[in-house]
Formats: sequence, C-alpha cells, structure tokens
Amino acid sequence: MPNKTFVNPAHGPGTTYIAFSRDGSRVYTGGADTLVRIWDVEQGEDQEPPCATEANEEVTAIAAGTDCWFSGSKDSDVRRYEAGKPTLQGLVTSAAGIPIRCVAVDPKGKKVAVTSDEPTVKIVDLEDITQVVMLEGHTKAVRKATWHPSGSLLTTCGADGRIIVWDVSGSEPKQEKVIEGVLPVITDTEAPEFGYDCSAVWHPSGQYFFVATRTHEIATISRSDWSKSSTLSDEACTGDVTALALSRNGVYLAASTKSGIFIWATQNRRMIYRYQGPLNAPVTQMAFSPSKNLLAWTDTAGDLTRWPEPIPSSAPDPVKVSVGTSSVTAPVQRKEAPTLFDDDASATVQVTKPRGTNDTQLDEDLGIDLDNDDWILDDLGGGLDDDDGEARLLAAEGGIKEMVSVTKAQPAFQPGATPMENKKRYLAYNMIGVIEVTDQDTHHIVNVEFHDRSARKSYHFTDHFRYDLASLGERGALYACQPEAEHAAHITYKPYGTWASQSEWTYELPKGTRVLGVAAGGPAPSRSLRDKSDVDLGGQGNVVIATSDGELIFLTGSGIERACLSLAGDFVTMVAGPEWIFIVTRDGSTTMDGSQNLTGRLIKFDDFCILQKDALPVPKQHTLKWIGITEEGAPAIYDSSGVLHIMPRFRIPLSATWVRALDTNKLERREGKHESYWPVGVAGDTFMCLILKGRQEYPGFPRPLIQELPIRLPFKRTDPKEGPLEEHFARESMLLDILRDGLGDELTTDTIATRELALDKELIQLIQQACKTDRLARALDLTRLLHLMPSFDMAIKVAGFYHLIGLQEKMEALKAEREADDRLESLRERRRAIADDFAPVPAMRLPMAGEPSRPKAFQDFKPPPALHRPGLERATSVADTFDSTATTAHSDTQMTDESTAYGGSFGEGTRDQNLSYRSPEGKRKRPLDEEPVEQDSLGMDSGAKRRALDDSASAARQAAPQARSNPFARKPGAENNNRNPFARSVDTNRSVQKSESFYAKVDVAEAEKNKRSGQPKGKTKDKKEGGKQTTLFGLPAAQPVDKKGPGRPKKKASSPVGDSQDSNSTAGKERQTDTESDKLNESEVRPDTNIDEPSQVPTLVGSQDISVIDEDPGSPIEWPPSPQPREREIEVAV
Repeated sequence: MPNKTFVNPAHGPGTTYIAFSRDGSRVYTGGADTLVRIWDVEQGEDQEPPCATEANEEVTAIAAGTDCWFSGSKDSDVRRYEAGKPTLQGLVTSAAGIPIRCVAVDPKGKKVAVTSDEPTVKIVDLEDITQVVMLEGHTKAVRKATWHPSGSLLTTCGADGRIIVWDVSGSEPKQEKVIEGVLPVITDTEAPEFGYDCSAVWHPSGQYFFVATRTHEIATISRSDWSKSSTLSDEACTGDVTALALSRNGVYLAASTKSGIFIWATQNRRMIYRYQGPLNAPVTQMAFSPSKNLLAWTDTAGDLTRWPEPIPSSAPDPVKVSVGTSSVTAPVQRKEAPTLFDDDASATVQVTKPRGTNDTQLDEDLGIDLDNDDWILDDLGGGLDDDDGEARLLAAEGGIKEMVSVTKAQPAFQPGATPMENKKRYLAYNMIGVIEVTDQDTHHIVNVEFHDRSARKSYHFTDHFRYDLASLGERGALYACQPEAEHAAHITYKPYGTWASQSEWTYELPKGTRVLGVAAGGPAPSRSLRDKSDVDLGGQGNVVIATSDGELIFLTGSGIERACLSLAGDFVTMVAGPEWIFIVTRDGSTTMDGSQNLTGRLIKFDDFCILQKDALPVPKQHTLKWIGITEEGAPAIYDSSGVLHIMPRFRIPLSATWVRALDTNKLERREGKHESYWPVGVAGDTFMCLILKGRQEYPGFPRPLIQELPIRLPFKRTDPKEGPLEEHFARESMLLDILRDGLGDELTTDTIATRELALDKELIQLIQQACKTDRLARALDLTRLLHLMPSFDMAIKVAGFYHLIGLQEKMEALKAEREADDRLESLRERRRAIADDFAPVPAMRLPMAGEPSRPKAFQDFKPPPALHRPGLERATSVADTFDSTATTAHSDTQMTDESTAYGGSFGEGTRDQNLSYRSPEGKRKRPLDEEPVEQDSLGMDSGAKRRALDDSASAARQAAPQARSNPFARKPGAENNNRNPFARSVDTNRSVQKSESFYAKVDVAEAEKNKRSGQPKGKTKDKKEGGKQTTLFGLPAAQPVDKKGPGRPKKKASSPVGDSQDSNSTAGKERQTDTESDKLNESEVRPDTNIDEPSQVPTLVGSQDISVIDEDPGSPIEWPPSPQPREREIEVAV
C-alpha cells in the first residue's frame, strides 16, 4: 500500500475544515486565518490555490452543493460561492452575532442546514432563502448536522450529548428520535474536543449511520430501532475519535484518532488498513473523494494532507460499485416464503421506496441499477427483518435483538489506567500510589506519587519513549512502550530506594512485538524504602510481561528471566500480588448473547503452577472494568454492572469461588444521584474508589480524592436486628478465612482470636433472640457456629435462662463434641492434607541392575513371590515364642554362661526387637515391676496344667507353616554341650516326668553351695519351702499338693556376667517344693529332653526380689520364714 502523501500548509494553527466538490475535482479548506482555499486534486504540493477572503473571522464550516459551495465563520454569516471558484454569490443566512458551527447541503442540493452556538437549527431553501424552518430540541450549541441519503431525514449532534433525528419530509418537521448517551457532553466551545467532527455519517443504504461515541468507539446506529447494533474498534485504535469519513459506495470507513488513521471494512467491521506515516497534529476533519481513490484531511496545525490510493488496487474500489463486494443497500420488505407449489415462487423482491425519495435520483446518487438481478442486497441494519419473525419475538422478550451481530470483544486494558485527555492521563492508580503523565508534544513528563510518603519517596522523570503502559508494585514501578519505526518495544523497571547501584534495568522485545500488559508484584516492604541504605531481604519483586506473540514472560525484580509461558487465550488484563499473578484471558470468542467469556487464572511465582482457574462472573452485556488485590491478598474484580466480587479461599488449590461482596447499585448514597464508581482497591471491609459524576467514565485532573464505601454483602433479609448481624458475621467470616488459610502450621494469632471473640458475642445475641422467639433449631445452628469454648458456656446459660432444658442438653452435647475434637487442630490438619493432595507426583522408577523386572502378562505362570508383611504374620504358639521373664523383663537381667551359649541369638533378638508376648488368655504380660503377686489356684492339678500346655503347643506347631523354623530348636551339627536349654523335644507326645538323675545332680550342686556359704542346709530349705512364686502366664494358684521330689534350682536374677560361676553354684543348692517346681515348668513350658545334661534354668523372681538382688549380687538370698504346713502363701520380706 503506497504511503506517499501530499502535505500542503493551508492555514494557520487552529481548527481546520475540508470538503470535496460534488465532482471530486476540487478540495475546499478553511481555517483560523479567515481564508478559504480551493485546491486542485490533480496537482501536487507546489500549487498556489485561489482564496476566498470575504470572511472576517475564523472559518468554521465548509460544504459543497451541486453548483456552488458554502462557508460559515465566527462572524455569524453563511456565504455562497460559485462552484470551483472564490466568487461570492451572496449571503444565505446569519446567526445574530454567534459563530456558525456547521453547514450541510441536502443530497438534492435544494436545502441547506445551518447550526450555530444557538440550540436552534435552521433549514434554508436555496431557491428562496426567505423560507427558513426552525428546529428546536437541543439545549446547547449544535455542533454538526448531516442529511439522510434520501433527504427526508436530518441528523443533528449537539454539545448536550444528544443526537436528534428530524423528519423533514413533510411541511412541518418533527422529531423522529432523540438518542442520548452516545456523544460526550462538551460545554466549553473553546475546548479542542469541541472542534472534533462528531457528525452522524449515513451509509448510502440509509439503513444506519456511524458516529464516534464518548467511549472512543465507532458505533453503528440502526434506523430500524435507533439502537446501537454494532461497534468498530481495534486494539491499535486508541484515544478520541476526532473525524470520520465514508467512501462513496459505503465499503470503507476512515477514522482518525490520536494514534493514527485507520480504515475499516463496513461489511465485516474489521480494521484492514492503516496510515503508516506520522500525525503531527490531531485531525479535525477528513473526507473521501467522490470520484477517485483519494483520502484527504486537515488538522489543528493548519495542514492539508492528501493520501492517494489509500485502498490497494487488489481491494474493491472505494468509488465504483462491484457485484458482491459493495455494501450499498436499499431498504426492502421480504415477502413470505413461497411454498413448493406456488406459481410465483420465482417472484423477485420488490424494492420499497422511502418517503420523499425519487427512484431515478436514488439510482443516480448511488450509481447502481436496482433492477439488475445480479445485485446482492445487504441485510445489515434490519432491512430484511420479518414483521412477525422469531427475531422480533425475541427482541420483544428482551432476548437476542440481532442474531447476526457478534458481541464486541473487550480489548486489553491496564488496571487503573485512563486514556489521554487534554494531554493528561493516569498510567496507574492503585492503593500504592499514582503515575501521572503529561504530554509535552516532544516528550512526556511522568510524575509518580505515593499515598504513604513515609515508606516511599515520590519522583518524576522525562519520558522520551512515550510509555503507554505502567504498573505500580510494592517493590518498584514498571513501564512499557510500543514499537515505533526502527525502535523495538521495551520495558523499564525502576525499584524503589534500592541499596544497590544500577538497580534500574531495561528489557527489550523482538522487533514487531507489542506489549499487551505489564504487572509488577512482590511482598510488601518490611521497612521504609525512602533511605537507600536500608536493606530489605525481600528482594525487588517480580515482573510479568504479556506480549502480542502470545507469551507470558516472568522476570525477577533484578531482570533475571525465569519462565516464558503461553497465553491460554486472548489477553485482557492482569495484576500481580505478593505470591502470584492474576491474569484474565478470553478462552475462545464472545457469545451471541453478549457474554465476554473471560477466564481468570492465578499462577504462582515460585513454581509457575496454576493455583486457581475459574470463569469470571461478568454478566452478559457487560464488561470487566477493574481487577486488583485486597489488603488481605485476595483477588477482586469489578464489572460495568457495578458489582464487586472477591475470591476469599484462593489458597485452596483449584477450589475457590467468587463471592458477591458489594452491589453499588443498591447503595443508599446512590439514591437520587447519577454517579458511578472507579475502583482503586479493597482494604478489609472498605471499598476504595473515586466517585464519577454524570456520564463521566474516567477520573480527570486535578486528581480527585479517594472515597471509602463500606462493603455490604447483598443479603436479602430485612429484619432490623438479625439482618445486619448475619451480614456482618458472614462478611467477617470471609475475611477470617483469608487469614486462616495463610497460617500454615500455626493454629491462630492474637488478631484472629480477638475477632473470633467479637463474632461469638454477636452470635450470642442471635441465640438470645432465637430463644426468645422460641426458634430452637435456629439457636442450635447458631451454637454450631461458635468459635471459642467459653462461648458455649454462655449459650448454655442463655438456654437455661429461658428454661429450655432440651436445647440446653443439646448445647452441652455440642460442647462435649467440640472439646473432643480440637477445632484449630482440625483446621491445621486440613491445611496439611490439602498440601499433601497437591504434592508433586514422583517420577516412575525404572528397575535397577540386578532387580527382578516385572513379569510380562501371559508369559510367566509362576506363583507370585511371597510378600513380607510383618503386620500379617501368623500367630505362633506361646511355648515357641515365650522367653523367661528373667531374660526379657529387665534390662539388667543376664543369662548364665551356658544359657547364653545355648540361646544367645534368641536372647539378642528379643532384646533388640523389644517384642511383646501375650498369655494364653490373650492378655499382654505385665512388666515385672508392675506384676502383682498372685496366689496359686486351688483345686487344679499342676500335671494337668502341664499336659494342657504341651497339647496346645503341639497343636500350634502342627498348624504352623513348615517354612518357618523354631528359633529355639537345636541347630543341626551343634554339639551336645551347646544345646539350647529352651528348645522343645521333637516328640511332643512324651509324658512329662521328672528325671531322678537330674535332681540328683542338683542335690550335689546344692550341697557344694551350702558348704561354701557356711549356712546350714535346713535353714536354706526352710526358706526355699516358704518362698512364694507366680506363674508367667498369670494362671490362678493351684491347690496344695504333696511333695513328689526335690524341686528345680532357682536362678538368681540380674546376675553380673563376671559372677556367672557363683550364680551356677548358688542355683544348684536351692530347692523348691513340688508345686513350685511344677509352676516353674508351666512358666517355661519345656520338655525334659535335656535332663541328662546339667543346665542352669532361670526361675521367675518377683520385682521385689530383683531389687534386693541388684543391690548386692554376691550376697546369699534372705529367704522368708517357712509357712505352716498345708499353706502356700508366704510373706516376702523386702
């Protein structure tokens, strides 16, 4: 597309106007120098055009007729000149001392509409200028006037923000429609915005017109219902729309903004071409040539710019009408759909003639042949709507009004930013501070101010890059500019008061890449950042950049690149917090019913994982206005419907929901006022905002003060007592949930406990009200919501005061349940469980060298390998697993030399494993120091007990698996002198008998001990006969029986290793009665297999005996006095 343009200095600085002649051969321009110049479009920049010099003040309007042209100026006169020449033909009308603002000639060239600073519009008949029609309906000056292609309607745009459509086809004109809320209200006629072209540009079809709105969009207003049917916008087109121009055939629409000149296709409403040259000044008026591919405009610098061939030759021509490409239409009325057998199935569509329209004149104006069957009629603007079709029915019900209209996608925006107005704008406005920009034509002045000046120091700098995006974070400010000419886009980060030098850095993007959004985050500073010497270990924060390449770039506050993610849709906006970035994208396209289809994601800075993902609750037909972070760190959004949403449980991964926190439409202060709110932030339960009056959309200058609005959940209960308490409890609980989720392993804080106590007091009030009104179920539910245990006592007292015994008992049960289950511990465990649920999944571990690999299916039919499961071991007999109490009960108990040699492995294994053994009755054996002294069972034969134990042990051994060996059995190959005295005989059916040879050897050993100790044997025997023993298994005491022989020797407990020989000799000299020997056999449960070998068998000794023996291992045992005959119980002296 050629960019060669012709620029002619036409007039002095000021608002300049332009108009093409009807044949397109001349261009008329007028400006602040009171001159009107006539330019030849065929000549270049070196021409000297003729001038009309009759105006005494600034020229403010120019229009071309069929055989003449007109000019209007601030001297209140409208002059008529000969076509193509500066020859004055006369005055048309005057405005009585006020400036003329617009002159518009109807399509037939018969009438002219004149507007001025008066609210009245004049329509003058050019054949008889004395015939003047006055149109009254505006309240302020009328800026522009345009004619419908048929000439039957006149559209006027006033400074009061109204667009009035006048029906002038009859003798008496009347108002057809008054459209409000589209144009901005401008009261200052000297303001630059007053000179912008706000004309309603009619499409040649006459079905709709285009107009620049106060929201910097280009709206399409349909004639069928006078409503906005669609908009034209692009992310590259920003700022005020200063001028509009439509090509002759209606295919292209040109628009001028401060960011450039853009050309849209009216059929698909897409921007297709852009003027690549620079704009030295704002464009005030522009026009397409009616005869050639040429676009011309004038600006406030007084220059005339002509752009030849703005439409490439490969695209449809902007003048000629081509089949299938033109969007020129005529209003038609569609007939009913013919049936299959109708004779007139091939009937052509009849073209209806608008009122006051001449068919021949319409064909000549549009340059088309409506009788041509090949002509494609456009259906935009409701020209083909059915009278009683489904679309009209849906429109009547408030449904879809135009099925072919696609909802306009919301463009990307920066939170807290405003467009440039009067050479000033805000780049950022949040709870930290403000970034203001002032346009100085050649550069910008950036001023940064903070709300808390004790923590950060304000500053300003000169901006030669014209930064248009900025983010004000806790640790620094981030700025971004777009690519221009040979300069690539880049971002600059300026930390606050850093202690290190050269902390400011710049990050450049590839050429052609645009910056869509920036965000600066990080934790709040722990100390003031005003002094550069202060060191804060929190770092310099985090930086996130969204680019036009679909990238989301993460950097540290020092410029280190950490990650580059892909955007999951069209970028809309984002904001950074201390720990994460909240980014909003459009996943897909907008919907037919007006939904923006926005999705929000929380991405963590530490691992770049998604913490939350959820659709934003933006209502249909509304857009997202602001996103931010509350003082507690929760994400918050605000939409154009005036509703504030907060996500309180954002720390629970992928489980949080949006809470409807505030509906500004229901505020009491808004009653009877027309105002809106521009969000700044949320602090606790306060909504910080700027109040905008009337139709104002952005805050202006000087900077307004931040207002505080209380947050109130939109609950519906109207009870004056219970309603506010319930709302406050829900709101405060929401804030406490945010604080609790951030505790981690901590249970609570003093702040949380204080706030919970205050909530409990409010709940007690609600409980009292429920008890008073006899709503017991409500009172019980309120009791469940209490936090602290003393609050339960208070609730129980309230129930008792009203004599509600049943309720009081249920409250006590709730209290007991709460005491059993600690609420704070449960909350912490829940937080830990959530963290465990989202722990990283370990990688799959491949088998190492030497490890058996997993068998393949249907290839290995071997039985699976046995799994070792200690918790599922088979139960073994007591006789196989039980060790004597003397070897396991006390850590100081030692075995004799022979027993250590025989069962050393068993003794070590039991001590290392600290196994627990159970008695045959299923009860665990008590430790020796806790075991009470038991009495022998009466009436039970000890031999019968031994046989029962042997039988049970035999059965247990037979039931045990063969693979498991008895750890107490004699090992093969071992010598007889190394045999384990605890091993059991193979022949389990052998009867238990006493070996006389064994006891004979014991008698010899006991006699030798008595000789060495010097004590008489009778005395020792008396003590032995009177000793009290207990069984290991806790069996009841046996009935007294007669002595059958000498008893077995008793081992001395806890004997040192060095005294093992003395222990053996002492044990050989001691004797027990028959019953005591039987009890010993029962406790050890051993067969008398090794009766021919001398062995030292340990005897169970009470805990009191152990303590005595431990004090002096070498001293003889002090036995208690012998009991009376037939008595089994003795007293053991300590």
